[in-house]
Amino acid sequence: MNCPNPTWAKSCAVNCAATNEAPAPDRMNFSVNLPAGVTVFERGWLSANNVLLCDENSATLVDSGYVTHQAQTLALLEHALQGRTLDQLANTHLHSDHCGGNQALQGRYPALQTWIPPGSAPDVQAWREDALSYKPTGQNCPPFKFSGLLQPGSSHRWANMEWEVHAAPGHDPHSVILFAPEHRLLMSADALWQNGFGVVFPELVGVDAFDEVGQTLDLIERLQPAIVIPGHGAVFTEVAPALALARSKLESFARNPERHARYGTKVLLKFKLLEWGRISKAEFSDWALQVPYMNDLHSRFGQGHDLHTWLDMMLAELERSGALEVHDGILHDA
Repeated sequence: MNCPNPTWAKSCAVNCAATNEAPAPDRMNFSVNLPAGVTVFERGWLSANNVLLCDENSATLVDSGYVTHQAQTLALLEHALQGRTLDQLANTHLHSDHCGGNQALQGRYPALQTWIPPGSAPDVQAWREDALSYKPTGQNCPPFKFSGLLQPGSSHRWANMEWEVHAAPGHDPHSVILFAPEHRLLMSADALWQNGFGVVFPELVGVDAFDEVGQTLDLIERLQPAIVIPGHGAVFTEVAPALALARSKLESFARNPERHARYGTKVLLKFKLLEWGRISKAEFSDWALQVPYMNDLHSRFGQGHDLHTWLDMMLAELERSGALEVHDGILHDA
């Protein structure tokens, strides 16, 4: 049997990053007509989007969200599966917002096969939180196991269609994207959003990767997708404008790496505030001062300001942009 509820299977976009409850069906967005068997849970920014692929033989989920949303991920999935089991889990890359629900899913579905990009496999096998970026970014991801590798050049049959695996370095050196040529349907992860792309994390630690971002954008253009399911944000069809905008942002970052560093810093701060919702400024600063990425970014891009002053500057920029609010010494996500 296919996905039990054809309306979910056709196109489901649910934005629930700011809640702790599974959304009601009337919060779905049916703006893009996806192939039968493809369900998209649009999660927001703390948890990456999840994509459920169902056919008569199996059900596969691509990406599992952040750890603090794992109960919500399970609720969304069980609502869509309606009694079916989840057979496979695939991760486009292993940033915490894409794989933080892996452990919970493996506990809920003991026979679950889990596929990850090959470049991350040794670090998952030994569970090296530094190499996997969780400790350096101050984020959390419970340990999980894997049973297979998403080798670039391979293909997988999910939802009665062939999905090609393509290497997509840049945002993460080991990321992959998934493309179904029959439907010209692309899961772009964080390589391409409608309004840009994910922070180029290698650049935050001094590793050149802007060229790889450009090469991945070129790959996406060659694939000629008609529909893109991004890692964050709504499914979209206006691919050429999205690529043009991404290239414009990339050129700006490459000309001014400090601008990208400030952007990356604010993304890391905002991500943690999304996780906590509200926290005293003193406690938030204490956390930030212990995060290796923050210290490294300050040492290279602090422009002579001491660490406390530089951090206050970043928080002030977030406040001016409307990304946070401060009331009586308490930071609030906005």
